[in-house]
Amino acid sequence: MVELRKRKAPAPPPVAEKKRKPAPKSKATETVEAAPAPAVPQVGETIDLEDFGGEIETNDGTKTTLKKLVEESTSGVVLFTYPKASTPGCTKQVCLFRDNYTHLTSTGLSIFGLSADSTKANTTFKMKQKLSYPLLCNPSATLIGAIGLKKVPKGTIRGVFAVDKKGTVLLREAGGPDATADAVQKLVAQGLIKEKSQDADSSESK
Repeated sequence: MVELRKRKAPAPPPVAEKKRKPAPKSKATETVEAAPAPAVPQVGETIDLEDFGGEIETNDGTKTTLKKLVEESTSGVVLFTYPKASTPGCTKQVCLFRDNYTHLTSTGLSIFGLSADSTKANTTFKMKQKLSYPLLCNPSATLIGAIGLKKVPKGTIRGVFAVDKKGTVLLREAGGPDATADAVQKLVAQGLIKEKSQDADSSESK
């Protein structure tokens, strides 16, 4: 007898999976959205110095704020930012501000270095380079971020920021060690020209 082999039944066609609709957002999810980052102040704008950038420390551990530094200055404050204390580029930068300190402060601007370094690291840096100005410590980068010189997600952009007694932004730009010092030199030169013109006007009116 011939043995008949049973044929296998053909496999059923694959059933297409139904696309799942995304779950509707709950009201709680819709309301909890990331708040937009505050706008970075631009040159010519006037900022509210109250709580601007939060609390920072000088390298000797003294708590302070940008508002307080501005109030204590004669005509305003210059903050130059650097990524990391005691590294080659940052050493060059702080020394440029050290060597030109007398000229850079000739119009009453107060000079400060600003980084996310610890007070210990910045104190060592200041003493080793014999700096004539304080270094500000901002590990949380609140002030660095407020002036628009914070890297994302972490780090500090080398740059410079200046503000006068009224809170008007005089200077804000990123740049290398030489560029940051040169930018302040130009700002000071503009101030000296204004002072000379004012003196000339007052002498003529007498």
